[in-house]
Amino acid sequence: MGDPKGVAEGVPAVRPDPRRGDGRYPVAWLHICAPRGAVPTATSKCLCGRDRSAVGQARVVALITDHEAHRDTCPLRTPQEGRAAA
Repeated sequence: MGDPKGVAEGVPAVRPDPRRGDGRYPVAWLHICAPRGAVPTATSKCLCGRDRSAVGQARVVALITDHEAHRDTCPLRTPQEGRAAA
C-alpha cells in the first residue's frame, strides 16, 4: 500500500531523496564547552587538516578569533589558481 503503480509486489519503490542540498557542506567546526563554574574548553577542526584546542577563558576566546580568521586563509575555501600567477 502506498507504492506507485507499476511496482512489483515485494520490491521496494525507489523514491528520490526529498532533501535537496544547495551545494554547501561543512568544512570547519568549532566546538565550545563552557559549563557553569568549570574551565571552558574549545576545539577547532577543519577538513584541511587544522586541529587546534584551547583550555581556559582567555585561550578559548583567542581560539574563537583564530577560527574565524581561518575562514579567509583555508585552502579549501579560497581558490588557489590565481595565487601562483600573482
